[in-house]
Amino acid sequence: MVTFQPPPELSLKDPPKVAPELVAPEPEHCPGPESQNAGKSDACAGCPNQAICASAPKGPDPDLPIITSRLSSIRHKLLVLSGKGGVGKSTFSTMLSHGFASVSPETQVGIMDIDICGPSIPKMLGADNESIHVSSSGWSPVYVADNLCLMSIQFMLPNPDDAIIWRGAKKNGMIKRFLKDVEWGELDWLVVDTPPGTSDEHLSVNTYMRESGVSGAVVVTTPQEVALLDVRKEIDFCRKAGIRVLGIVENMSGFVCPNCKGESQIFRATTGGGEALAKEVGVEFLGRVPLDPRIGMACDYGESFFDAYPDSPACKALMDVVGKVRKLVGDDDDDAGDAEDE
Repeated sequence: MVTFQPPPELSLKDPPKVAPELVAPEPEHCPGPESQNAGKSDACAGCPNQAICASAPKGPDPDLPIITSRLSSIRHKLLVLSGKGGVGKSTFSTMLSHGFASVSPETQVGIMDIDICGPSIPKMLGADNESIHVSSSGWSPVYVADNLCLMSIQFMLPNPDDAIIWRGAKKNGMIKRFLKDVEWGELDWLVVDTPPGTSDEHLSVNTYMRESGVSGAVVVTTPQEVALLDVRKEIDFCRKAGIRVLGIVENMSGFVCPNCKGESQIFRATTGGGEALAKEVGVEFLGRVPLDPRIGMACDYGESFFDAYPDSPACKALMDVVGKVRKLVGDDDDDAGDAEDE
């Protein structure tokens, strides 16, 4: 069992300043003790907590200004999304962060892993045995390189194999802690790795980060139509939530043999793949990243694929994605200015 206790359960829109003390566990379809419908919905009928929830104070979230202030020193905030699981989104988030960090030693990059039930980023970055340090300024992220840091719930588990069996409100509360209590410092990029779907974690991080400004979302897919079906839903979610979609990346696009350099299509794009989808929905196609078995090995050992194989086709494709993302958010002028100064 997980012994780590999450913060008080909070709803996304109108939580009270003090969470109510409940006398019984929440029912399966509980709207949340702090929601506007608390004590009033059909799920509340017969619940021992009904009177408590109905009388609990409601009001604006007092933590939102704190979160906005905490994130004000971060220049660009990127969400990495995919409606489909198994498309290599966490691996891509790790590689994308390494790519941003490799642009310049002065470029400061952070990764926030909000896949609460399946945190895999610490393993991929070789930080799975680390723990969080707490100071007077807040939680300190774990640094895996001089200019690359990470925050994940994995660092809080007493046993790395412990299952996190939380409902949405507890997940939302932990994401709020990542944004409110982590001393990120001055970052050029904060990459937010999300779980598949369009559920609690996505709504939560968008709500909490809205005032501080989200630069946009990078949507990851694989070439098959089965993956594209869910990615369409993710893009629709972004538009309804007011999140700018920077573009689509087609991951696992072909297999490049490390020895002969030959390429074959493992997952064929039967309906045109990510590029056709980008045209269909009117967003940028950021590129194709090929399969390379050495990427999986690098992630298993917590090593940087960029450092080990900088000339691989996958690294070149990822750096193209990095360049396009920087251009889309208006960050590509920095290097040009530095070059002119030199």
